[in-house]
Amino acid sequence: MPEEKFGPYTTVLVAIINNLRDFTIARDEHWYRIPVRRAPTRAINAPVLAFYQTKVFGEQAWAINYWAEAQEWETVKRVELLPQEASHPRAQEDYYRIRLGELKRLPQPIVSQKWRRITFIITTWERLMRAREVQELLHGDIWEERLYRALHKMGIVAEGRVNWEASGGEVWD
Repeated sequence: MPEEKFGPYTTVLVAIINNLRDFTIARDEHWYRIPVRRAPTRAINAPVLAFYQTKVFGEQAWAINYWAEAQEWETVKRVELLPQEASHPRAQEDYYRIRLGELKRLPQPIVSQKWRRITFIITTWERLMRAREVQELLHGDIWEERLYRALHKMGIVAEGRVNWEASGGEVWD
């Protein structure tokens, strides 16, 4: 069910969840972490996070199924978030801890029809609520957006300008 407090152009950060522990933390403890050095600058303090789930999620894999309100962004050391991993190589690095509201299921899953190595996607609330495929979340500047909408109205599926950030083979945790 759409949240009335978010306007159509409210910034949404789609982030990856590639393990069950991080999903459990987001669902039960209501927070998510992003390394400060990897965070997309345009999306820092985004009021909404959505989560792209990878292969470990079985039937829910390769899709965005959940979102949550981002209630607070704060910078902390990784060791503060995961004290049981004090010897982790990045234990002393700065991370954003994003305090989340309740995880909510999207009206329909947003699937990836084409394999992509996704780290982050910056999109809008309206796109998140309407999309059925990950490609529909991508957008460019105002002129590209207008062209995309015109083509979409004509029934032409256009590949959006790529504004998602690929990890280049690196996986962070």
